[in-house]
Amino acid sequence: MQIRKAKHEDLNIIIEMFRNAIKVMNDNNINQWDDIYPTNINLEQDVLNGQMYVGIKDGGIVSALVINNDCEEEYKNGNWRYDNDKFAVVHRLCVNPIHQNKKIGKDTMIKIEELLKTEGIQSIRLDAFSLNPYASKMYQTLGYQKAGEAKWRKGLFYLLEKKL
Repeated sequence: MQIRKAKHEDLNIIIEMFRNAIKVMNDNNINQWDDIYPTNINLEQDVLNGQMYVGIKDGGIVSALVINNDCEEEYKNGNWRYDNDKFAVVHRLCVNPIHQNKKIGKDTMIKIEELLKTEGIQSIRLDAFSLNPYASKMYQTLGYQKAGEAKWRKGLFYLLEKKL
């Protein structure tokens, strides 16, 4: 797998991937995303801002995620262990449903961690929906530790972090 910044010409594929993932999550009673969030405008802004990365496997986009330093207000509730680190925040990790259950999410995160290390990032922060057991298991396997909780429109999310 390779990771690269998303290009504007990737946008339609990314939007379709997110829409298909939302349908599959809803079919599995994981009501994390919907028509309100993330919107096509959110995804387009992520690409235009140079913050969206895509995972490429066998020549196609299999995953996408956003990397930046934007922390929601609720992140202030986190008991961050590496508060003095130069950190990055991961948002909106999405795996194309036709590639799910093939460790694509895990491989994507490993590649992003490697990339961020080369850029001098010392730790990663993110939030994970408490009712998404697949994401929780993946992040735990990757060594992310709970730093707190946040409540948003969809419910309880875990604040997680990892030292790189």
